[in-house]
Amino acid sequence: AVAAMAPCGEAASLLLLLLLVLPPASAGLSGYFGTKSRYEEVNPHLLRDPLSLGPGAAESPPAACAPLQLRAVLRHGTRYPTAGQVRRLGELHARLLRRPAEPTACPAAAALAAWPMWYEESLDGRLAPQGRRDMEQLARRLAARFPALFAARRRLALASSSKHRCLQSGAAFRRGLGPDLSLGGDEVEVQVNDSLMRFFDHCAKFVALVEENDAAMCQVSAFKEGPEMKKVLEKVASALCLPVEELNADLVQVAFLTCSYELAIKNVTSPWCSLFTEEDAKVLEYLNDLKQYWKRGYGYDINSRSSCILFQDIFQHLDKAVEESKSSKPISSPLIVQVGHAETLQPLLALMGFFKDEEPLLANNFARQTHRKFRSGRIVPYAANLVFVLYHCDHMNASREEYQVQMLLNERPMSFHHSNETISTYADLKDYYRDILENCHFKDECELPKVNVTAVDEL
Repeated sequence: AVAAMAPCGEAASLLLLLLLVLPPASAGLSGYFGTKSRYEEVNPHLLRDPLSLGPGAAESPPAACAPLQLRAVLRHGTRYPTAGQVRRLGELHARLLRRPAEPTACPAAAALAAWPMWYEESLDGRLAPQGRRDMEQLARRLAARFPALFAARRRLALASSSKHRCLQSGAAFRRGLGPDLSLGGDEVEVQVNDSLMRFFDHCAKFVALVEENDAAMCQVSAFKEGPEMKKVLEKVASALCLPVEELNADLVQVAFLTCSYELAIKNVTSPWCSLFTEEDAKVLEYLNDLKQYWKRGYGYDINSRSSCILFQDIFQHLDKAVEESKSSKPISSPLIVQVGHAETLQPLLALMGFFKDEEPLLANNFARQTHRKFRSGRIVPYAANLVFVLYHCDHMNASREEYQVQMLLNERPMSFHHSNETISTYADLKDYYRDILENCHFKDECELPKVNVTAVDEL
């Protein structure tokens, strides 16, 4: 059933602002921030050495294989909150200042009132300094992992969504390669390509039936009103010495994510984090994952089908590299790096069938999903990256094995569905995804239905 959205009165709006103020989380919370997670949560060895290649570095293709092409789809680095979030946070902080709490009776509220509000609306989702470091260090690690491809004078094609944080991430990636790698020139222009990096904006069916359709998020709405969220709500209200009626799930989630921002941006633990335990964090992570699942993942077919324009583009470039190699021509595009969003990567991975649970994520199965595969913070944290590497292999028994592919997610080799191996022949991979490559047509997939049907019927 579609759960009605809880009405947001003035008190609730102010509380939402309070919750948005949440700063970074402590070690116990940091693994549950979903799409607002630090990249180091999936690669903790980077906390010790930001340039370490980690445990996956030893996994390499056969010795007789040489890389021909690398195609990387990146999520931008760590960013600031949006203007709307900053605005709500400022209003919430002002409310705490107007209603000073007695430190002995309500220490959490008093600490939050004393917290210095430093965010400005002008930051509006822009790349943070940590986000630039994310990209520069990723570039250096990829160059160290694939030195032949990142050798001097190899051409680098850089593309990005039109969002400022993505353009800056692309520039930071290029900067991370340093002056020794000319890559076709000292300055590589970042080309804007929203048709690939923001395909979801150009898919009318997705926009109308999912993005702008509250009914499509009925599972999210129902979980907000469910027993797990109510328990968290009551705990936070008590900690803030506020009537529970002044809080709702959106406000609590905003507080939790503000905690995550401070950790990711400044590497500090804020007083906002003190409102939550690890058990609370698991509930709030599930709320975030529910939204990702139903809006960007397996909830509706159009979520992933809209990404086939990007999927097919990846294989078209791989095809071209194979043909050039067979003709003994230089590879025209040995390095293709594109910077988008969590919303770019999540549908693409769903289209390919990764991180799919046997049971869908629902409002009423939180406990059964404790060990779910679909955890957005493990899949698309800040600076998430999906890398395809095409190899040419000499001395193979069959021509079918001459070209092979490796896929890495967040710099870790992924096992292919059809083989459970981390290396596949290119021919086998294309066979496995033949239906998507041949029969997923973006224009047809994204066309709104001509007849007047409900969103539920169509989806």
